[in-house]
Amino acid sequence: MLSRTRVLILAHVAATAGAVGTFGLSALSVGIPTVFLALFADGVFRAGSSILYPTATHGPRGSKRVALSFDDGPDPEVTPAVLDALARHGARATFFTIGQSLDAHPRLARRLLSEGHELGNHSWRHSRWDSFRGVHEQAQEIERGERAIAATAGRPAQPLYRPPFGIKSPQLVLAASERRLVMVAWSLHSRDTHARDPKWIAERVLKRIRPGDIVLMHDGHDLPGRHRPACAPAVSLILQGLREKQLECVTVSELLHAPN
Repeated sequence: MLSRTRVLILAHVAATAGAVGTFGLSALSVGIPTVFLALFADGVFRAGSSILYPTATHGPRGSKRVALSFDDGPDPEVTPAVLDALARHGARATFFTIGQSLDAHPRLARRLLSEGHELGNHSWRHSRWDSFRGVHEQAQEIERGERAIAATAGRPAQPLYRPPFGIKSPQLVLAASERRLVMVAWSLHSRDTHARDPKWIAERVLKRIRPGDIVLMHDGHDLPGRHRPACAPAVSLILQGLREKQLECVTVSELLHAPN
């Protein structure tokens, strides 16, 4: 079965050939394939786009649930404080972990699961060059991340997948299609990647959040030796605000399967 990526590429080639054949080299014949290129770029670079691959961005809007999701961990300096905050509020979350970081901190990995949180796959290395790698290399990144989670859980699993930086390159899409991955993005970005003020992060989230939202936060960092200490205190403030809004914080899987 053809993936959406292959279908779009074939449609682009056919549209280009057909437009040039019908109209010759003109603004119209150039404009038609340009639309396809714009759609293709949207599918690659917009994290929530489903043009190249079906991607979940939020749960049912009629529920009173939201999901906090954390990328790039676990981080032994930040993640424990995030877990403490979640425990104080009786909240569950989804952690899209970097496989080699999960592998390096087995005790923390086990704590994530034992406290009722969900582990998602965020690749093995989270390399900034991943988008340029071939299909085979993309599949290896996915599989090694899965194995790290399976080793923690004690059972084989194909967890939710979130690509590094949210980029769905054609190579990644082909690898994901072969494995029928459940791809997850987000509907609300906390902008905590560079912000240092927990109050600012929390206010941004609480001002914008709606029922069904998947919120993107970062308890870790893709670069060794760097940390995001504002995450944990921001989580405490966010959870307090969610309680006031009567919104329940659950895992992404629970959110996506919540009834309206």
